[in-house]
Amino acid sequence: MRTLVIPPAAQRDEESIQMISTWIAEESLHSTLNVGMWHAQGKSEAAAWGILLADLIRHLANAIQEEHGTDTESTIRKVVEALHAELDEPTSKVEGGFHPGHT
Repeated sequence: MRTLVIPPAAQRDEESIQMISTWIAEESLHSTLNVGMWHAQGKSEAAAWGILLADLIRHLANAIQEEHGTDTESTIRKVVEALHAELDEPTSKVEGGFHPGHT
């Protein structure tokens, strides 16, 4: 099993909240999602997740630029194009259910 490190800011902040964890296991994608936090605050859950995913794409583009020298705007464009293509015509079926709860 290969895990990622917890970011230093998340380790320092006792109020930090993990929002998503995604694994490729048994030849498919498995995720844990912290759904409901924004709804409980009276905000649009879908819109807030959209902002989170947009920020995540920017972080990904920055990481790819640092690691491989690829232009961030080009990476963002390619990720968004792939995202739209996958949403329009999925390459695999999404299975499983949502299991609320925290450790």
